[in-house]
Amino acid sequence: MTKQNDIKDRNEAQDEAQDAARMQARGFGLIITFLVVGLLSLGLFALWRQFSKDPNDQAQQNAVVEQTGGGGQDGESQAKTTEEYHVEQLLRELTLEQKVAQLFVVTPESLTGVGTAVSAGETTRIAATNRPVGGVCYFAKNLTDPKQTKEMLRNTKNYIQDACGLVPFMCVDEEGGTVARVSENEAFGVKNPGDMSAVGATGDADQARVIARGMGSYLADLGFNVDFAPVADIDSSGDGTMHDRSFGSTPEAVTPMVLAQIDGFRREGMLCAVKHFPGIGDAEGDSHNERIYSHRTADQMKGYELKPFEAAIKADVPMVMVGHLSCLEIGRGEGDLPASLSPAVVQGLLREDMGYDGLVITDALDMDAVTQVCAPDEVGVKALKAGADLILNPKDFARAYDGVLRAVREGTITEERIDESVRRIALEKFKLMS
Repeated sequence: MTKQNDIKDRNEAQDEAQDAARMQARGFGLIITFLVVGLLSLGLFALWRQFSKDPNDQAQQNAVVEQTGGGGQDGESQAKTTEEYHVEQLLRELTLEQKVAQLFVVTPESLTGVGTAVSAGETTRIAATNRPVGGVCYFAKNLTDPKQTKEMLRNTKNYIQDACGLVPFMCVDEEGGTVARVSENEAFGVKNPGDMSAVGATGDADQARVIARGMGSYLADLGFNVDFAPVADIDSSGDGTMHDRSFGSTPEAVTPMVLAQIDGFRREGMLCAVKHFPGIGDAEGDSHNERIYSHRTADQMKGYELKPFEAAIKADVPMVMVGHLSCLEIGRGEGDLPASLSPAVVQGLLREDMGYDGLVITDALDMDAVTQVCAPDEVGVKALKAGADLILNPKDFARAYDGVLRAVREGTITEERIDESVRRIALEKFKLMS
């Protein structure tokens, strides 16, 4: 009886082992089945994605990849490819009117038509929707205190971004010393660092860097993302309009200060613009209220005035601001056009000779040095033909905007030329948005 029970127990154990083996095999089979089904599903999904893609989007992606070197790119190059693809996509989505608006940086008063702007509400929203400008430039009269400034800038930024998908350049002139829209107002609780001539006299570039970092920090906190600084002009006259604003009277004094400030602003995430190309430190007079001239050749400037700008370009400065100096020897055949409207200066000297491919912004076009020689509806067209990307503060924004639109529609300027500048603008703005 015991023997029979042992046999029975062994049989039952074998049956249980066989059942377990069968269950294990079934489990492996199910796993394999799920894997196969999953892989097939992924394959089918990939095929569906491939065939359902917009061929135009695919062509655009392929074109961008070809332009940036194709496969095998490192992370930075791949990110650039993605950025450029999104820019090209945006260019196809923006209307001509929106693209032209992106070329202008204007005061809030020019945008809205109000007397003095200290807030941004429904009037700003409507104006920004109709003409989503590339940027807005604020002056001391617009800035009352931190709370008011933050709210005004935040609202304006949101209105423009909602209208076109791009953040605006929120701009201010904050050099220190006599040009200080924020630090001259005690309500902001920040110290004016004083004239840059005094900073330059110390010979301490680290001091210039610290000042730029301080300005960049409090400006970013308020909502600005562009400071029209540093001044790269060389004070060679000793008593001109740049005397207090310039870091010094030689390229060797000015250049390290300019580079330190570019670095300081960059560390705080603030875009900056070296100014006033090709250098107005030797000019007599003030372009705000009169014409200013230079008889120096390009070769003479390359050994002197252009050295700080050349160094800034090598340091990848995001913007160069072109002033209104009429360079008579460089712009021969153009009459006496201000540099900001001169193809020989902007396209020839800055773009081609010096190899600058970043953003070029004009100095304010409401100055007499420009308004005396150019009609309001022509000023934007001339700036673009010269090679500028951003048109700053035309005296009559509406007429300048309409003038550019009309020029494109009549074929005086091609839409491809507009796209060229909007492409540069958008690429810089995507960096701000990332």
